[in-house]
Amino acid sequence: MSLPIWIYFVIAGIVISAFMAVKTAKEDRDQEMEWIEKEGKEYIDRMQEEKERRKQEVG
Repeated sequence: MSLPIWIYFVIAGIVISAFMAVKTAKEDRDQEMEWIEKEGKEYIDRMQEEKERRKQEVG
């Protein structure tokens, strides 16, 4: 009892689609983490600059 060939193609398409969805989700997560780290560093740099500026105004 053999299945028609098109069923194998459908199953292969589902597997490939699932793999690509997982791969794309991981890449998106990695890009988002890079963006968060970059924005966080910029925020910390601005905070340090403001702290130094206030320190110079008082001193």
